[in-house]
Amino acid sequence: MREPFQPLRGVRVVELSHMIMGPSCGQYLAFLGAEVIKVEPPEGDKTRQLTGMGAGFFPMFNRGKRSVCLDLSSPQGRAVFEELLATADVFVENFKDTSLAKMGLAPDDLRARFPKLIMASNKGFLHGPYQNRTAMDEVVQMMAGLAYMTGPSGRPLRVGSSANDMMAGLFGAFAVVAALMERERTQEGRNIRIGLFENCLFLVGQHMVQYDIEGTISPPMPERTFSWPVYDIFETADGKQLFVGAITSGHWAALCRILGLEKLRTDPQLATSMDRIRKRTQTIPQFAAAIGQRSANELAAELEGHDIPFAPINKPADMYDDEHVNRPGGLITTHMDNGKTYRAPGLPIEVDGAPLADDNILPGVGADTEALLAALRTKAPS
Repeated sequence: MREPFQPLRGVRVVELSHMIMGPSCGQYLAFLGAEVIKVEPPEGDKTRQLTGMGAGFFPMFNRGKRSVCLDLSSPQGRAVFEELLATADVFVENFKDTSLAKMGLAPDDLRARFPKLIMASNKGFLHGPYQNRTAMDEVVQMMAGLAYMTGPSGRPLRVGSSANDMMAGLFGAFAVVAALMERERTQEGRNIRIGLFENCLFLVGQHMVQYDIEGTISPPMPERTFSWPVYDIFETADGKQLFVGAITSGHWAALCRILGLEKLRTDPQLATSMDRIRKRTQTIPQFAAAIGQRSANELAAELEGHDIPFAPINKPADMYDDEHVNRPGGLITTHMDNGKTYRAPGLPIEVDGAPLADDNILPGVGADTEALLAALRTKAPS
């Protein structure tokens, strides 16, 4: 039996970050086997104290890391931090450039002292006119047009998760892995900067390119011109909502048969996909009425049997009861320092048919400070 997939085993990452973008970058590297040391202030990362929608930030994005508490406002704390950096392969941070410079941690300064160090700076913007602006996920979604595309006209809406932060962190981890590969050849590190705004720009790139090629401005997604005859949300007889898509002629024919709408399947005015799209205002009410006579579970079984795209409209909390999510490896159990556990998704990857991890630890505040600092003093592995 092959050993677990941990290609970054032996790589030490020092992470000085909070909220989501930087911690997610470190999280991905930890899942790949890196030792990720999270440096927190003496009182702990403020993200630990968030409630409401922020309650999941720290436990979701700091699994499998080690925690060290240092007071970086003091000369002693900064000296110990530099000792720690001297043992690191990668430094992940998401603080303002000016804040880092005051602590002597600007990228050029670190490159001079630690030429093999790879620095992953998770920022609001890449270098340019906006590089010193404060950015958050919602800010860049509004700026780049993602919020415009998500809500109806006049009601821009952010997407329903911290998608930009997480994806930007993924780009950071992706670049770190590439830089580690390059360092094997060059023996030199890199200063990598990841932009939250530029990540969001990448997400709306398809709409930008449409405009550049055709001169057409995409309408918001709720008002888009449909490319499929059926691509809608319907209500079932038991009051549940079901998304159903019929995007091929085979789907159309099968859906009509399942719902007893043979008149639509055989209508010569609906012979082609474009015919069906043009007549959506006439056909969709008929599909809605037929679906409204069926229970969600019964209809879902038939749709799946005919390979028709469908989905129940779920809340995130519903995923804990989903049979696919609860397959082996679908959720990772994390142990907290208070003895409690929680379940959360891991990376959406299988290697040789197996998930990347199935059990890990969320560190308590400064849980590893003593061991790691003792190792620094003795220069011994911790």
